[in-house]
Amino acid sequence: MNSIPATALGLAEHGLPVLPLRADKRPFGLCPACEGLACGGRPNMATPGPCACPWPCHGWAAATTHPAVVGSPQWTAAWRRARTIGYHPGGAGVTVVDLDNPAAVDWARTNLPPTTTVSTTRGEHWIYRGTMRSVNAVRPGVDIKSTMSYARWLGPGTGTLAELPAAVRALAETKPAPVRPTPRAMTMPAPAGGGQCRHRSPAYLERGIAMAEQRITEASSGIHATVYRTFLAVLSAHGRCGCLTEAHIGRLFTAAQARGESLRHCTDAWSNAATALGM
Repeated sequence: MNSIPATALGLAEHGLPVLPLRADKRPFGLCPACEGLACGGRPNMATPGPCACPWPCHGWAAATTHPAVVGSPQWTAAWRRARTIGYHPGGAGVTVVDLDNPAAVDWARTNLPPTTTVSTTRGEHWIYRGTMRSVNAVRPGVDIKSTMSYARWLGPGTGTLAELPAAVRALAETKPAPVRPTPRAMTMPAPAGGGQCRHRSPAYLERGIAMAEQRITEASSGIHATVYRTFLAVLSAHGRCGCLTEAHIGRLFTAAQARGESLRHCTDAWSNAATALGM
């Protein structure tokens, strides 16, 4: 009997945001429209295409503590095929230092304060209380997983949970975010609302905006097209129910300008997306 669904439900009830993972550790697309990347999402399912899911269904943003979601028909089907449980460390208020080989573990034992540790197939997870941005390959065999990331649940581990030390935060400075020109202010008004918001919780909008920011930030090429498609997806999901504000739009414009887009290009992309949707 598959114990993963019951374990996941118990973890969610205790406040750990969970999501089902495949045998290759990738998340599922947790709605019919997004299964098998049909929505056009990224291969790791961290960023969706223009889906209209009733709740976030991709990667770390889908992780939830709501029993009604964890036990919903869409999630139940995924849990039956899941091979392990994932969770969102940042959503749980922790940071995972993923040590991927014995050499990395030896380095941590020498340089980092003791904390809760969990054995993995190749190394260990060192878990600290506190959050920070997630960064891969901060040194050989070491990844940091916290906000906007997910990790595998491998058990409660051993040892006492320690506060996130400066030594771990300093690791991220070896992989700083790209320096871009300072974004200019924008005044694009939010679409008029009036319709009933169909989103199941306030977290849906926040997660959707965060995922859109991530999609723009991580685009490896075709930034113009990425910005337009992302704006189109956001307006499709949030443009008619009245929950989208100028502050949310400003976050998207800031992310786009940080990747080199001009304010004019951002404004044009937003207007074109709105026109395409008949807004």
